[in-house]
Amino acid sequence: MPFLEIDALGELHRARDVGEEDGDQLALTLERALLGEDLLDQVARRVGARLEGDGGRREARAALVAEPRSGRVLVSTRLAVHGTAPSGDSRPPCILAPHAIAASRGPCREERNRSVQSAELILGLLIAVAALVTIARRLGIAYPIFLVIGGLLLGLVPGVPRIEIDPDLIFLVVLPPLLYIAAFFTPVTSLRANLGIIGSLAIGLVIATALAAAAVARALIVGMTWPVALALGAIVAPPDEIAATAIAARLGVPRRIMTILEGESLLNDATALTIYSVAIAAAVGGSFSPTSAAATFALAIVGGLAIGVAVGWVIAHIRSRIEDTPVEITISLLTPYAAFLSAERLGASGVIATVAAGLYLGHLRSRIMGADARLTGRAVWETITFLLNGFVFLVTGLEVPLLLRSLAPALAMRLVGIGIAVSLVLILVRALWIFGTLVVPQMIRRRKDAPGPVANALVLSWAGMRGVVSLAAALALPTSLPAGGPFPAREALVIVTLTVIVFTLVGQGLTLPWLIRALRLGADVEVRGHDASARQRLLEAATRRIHELYPVWPGHRPLLDRLRETYEHRAEHVERQREDPASEEDRELIEHREIKRAVIDAEREALLRLRTEGEIDDEVLRNLERELDLEERRMDA
Repeated sequence: MPFLEIDALGELHRARDVGEEDGDQLALTLERALLGEDLLDQVARRVGARLEGDGGRREARAALVAEPRSGRVLVSTRLAVHGTAPSGDSRPPCILAPHAIAASRGPCREERNRSVQSAELILGLLIAVAALVTIARRLGIAYPIFLVIGGLLLGLVPGVPRIEIDPDLIFLVVLPPLLYIAAFFTPVTSLRANLGIIGSLAIGLVIATALAAAAVARALIVGMTWPVALALGAIVAPPDEIAATAIAARLGVPRRIMTILEGESLLNDATALTIYSVAIAAAVGGSFSPTSAAATFALAIVGGLAIGVAVGWVIAHIRSRIEDTPVEITISLLTPYAAFLSAERLGASGVIATVAAGLYLGHLRSRIMGADARLTGRAVWETITFLLNGFVFLVTGLEVPLLLRSLAPALAMRLVGIGIAVSLVLILVRALWIFGTLVVPQMIRRRKDAPGPVANALVLSWAGMRGVVSLAAALALPTSLPAGGPFPAREALVIVTLTVIVFTLVGQGLTLPWLIRALRLGADVEVRGHDASARQRLLEAATRRIHELYPVWPGHRPLLDRLRETYEHRAEHVERQREDPASEEDRELIEHREIKRAVIDAEREALLRLRTEGEIDDEVLRNLERELDLEERRMDA
């Protein structure tokens, strides 16, 4: 059948959108005149033969000639006419329109049902994430921990479907934006000041941890080879920045400890994934060469840094010339993928490139971004990070019972026991490394009134939770060898990894607040002092500029007087805060904010009443509401 006729048939179906019965009859008459009864029946037979015999032919013909007002055929009719399907796919093409698919039987109906079930499952997971996070915040528990626990409990419910996670979904879709935004908000100056400590943890500790975990796994799992054991060691070696910051930031951990944790987690993924790739190559039959491994590692680091900075430089120049907030945010969302995919395509580390781009652009954000882009962009990124983190942690907890249920009870319990043993080794190695390399005065310089190096080392040792990178690497293990056999112990490695993630997140995460309180690390005196000092300098600069403006604007002295008094009052408040953070004035400020918020709420209610009464339209409401929102946001900040 000529393509022209197929296209004409589609146009006729679109013409039926007029919805009149006469129009339908006219379209049917035109179709018969165009194709002829024989050709029309031929199409129906060839398509129907790939469905369910005579019934399938009738359904196919009905979809082609009697489709009521639902638009054009949604299929590649050309494939149907030639009786072929796409290469490697034995399923028949679903050429029925939506309403016809819903009423049909066979592969088309099954395919649509699968799509609907997938959409329902994703929607259900997002609802579960929102509900569990709300409960976690009411209980005062860090939400990653509660999501893992919630996933474990959901996985025990009979009938809960197992979620098949594509490794590429984690590596290419989830990981880049999470790494990028974590790097974007990491303070570069603090990172540079602690680079020696961070390098020791991100390279030396990861290698030591991978070797120790590999030795334990090889001793406990019968028949496991060194390459496979080393792959497991590399999978569980890197602590997760996402888990560490999500849990530790809300606990009042001192800023320097947070900087070390963030910096370590940003850089250790490249070390672990390089060991992982070398071990996998050896496990599937390739040869292992220390020289080649070292060269691969150097290329991953140096190449990733160069590509990440280059991408960041290009993006910075583009964004500095744009003053369109939606466009700026779109570029921001695409940046991590540009860095990650460019580096991977060139054989470098996509992880390092993404982190480098995030650090570079984050350091320049005050110069290349306007106020509106910074405010709106932060809200967008917080939402995306929340959804991605929530999905990963919930699915991690959900997968454990579903995987264990598919195994014999004795084997399942043995693998969980091995996972717990590996977790204990990870904690021990981390503690020994940190105490052996960091508990020295010249490496951890603190103020006299700050906690000592032992307390810092204890928190650093106990904050090594595992998360997204370990999950992604475990799921990315090959399913088969080049020779055709299955990859050795793949299922065991996945279960051990999930056990390690759950054990470290729940076990260490739930006890970390107790440890911080016991060590009295909640108050970060150094950061509070820096914050107050910076505020004081800003206020002094503002006051100087106001005095300079008096001769420039002599007719606006009342306004300048009010501004000067406002800034002088703020300066007095900051000075009192430096002397006594819990002063009576601070409590009064909180009460003043509550009063101001009540006033803003009254304005907002009046605004809605005006719209309801028809005195203003929606555009006026949005403009005035935005002013109230900005005022409230500034007050909270």
